[in-house]
Amino acid sequence: MSDAVTEADIQLIQKILPHRYPFLLVDKVHSIDGTQSAIGIKNVTMNEPHFQGHFPGNPIMPGVTIVEAMAQTTAVMVGASLGLTDGNLLVYFMAIDGCKFRRKVVPGDVLEMKVETTRGKPGSKVWRFKGVASVEGEMAAEAEFTAMMDLQA
Repeated sequence: MSDAVTEADIQLIQKILPHRYPFLLVDKVHSIDGTQSAIGIKNVTMNEPHFQGHFPGNPIMPGVTIVEAMAQTTAVMVGASLGLTDGNLLVYFMAIDGCKFRRKVVPGDVLEMKVETTRGKPGSKVWRFKGVASVEGEMAAEAEFTAMMDLQA
């Protein structure tokens, strides 16, 4: 029987990521396939602070927060797969490439982020990922990004 982690609920996510409200942007991660791929879920709600100003009367999730949600999904995937649940994993963007936005994301949407590792392995400090965020099967955003995994002592 395998002890491989295949999903992360909010309790496990908070053991891996240092992020907290209002910047914790992933509610659940499932279909974790080691450090290779995973699917993150973000339930978009009106009470998120960015909707007060983006935009009044026409709330739209900022594109940068969609990309950040994809990055947080990758950090959970890697952290869960490598057993890094002690809160000392920090992940820093190094590059964001080919980022495109295709659809508005609004309160009430369920944002699904499919991410995969394109470069990186246990022990690596620099990793590269590809992510696609969608709502009800319709692409909302896509990006490739490079991140540095930093384990704090």
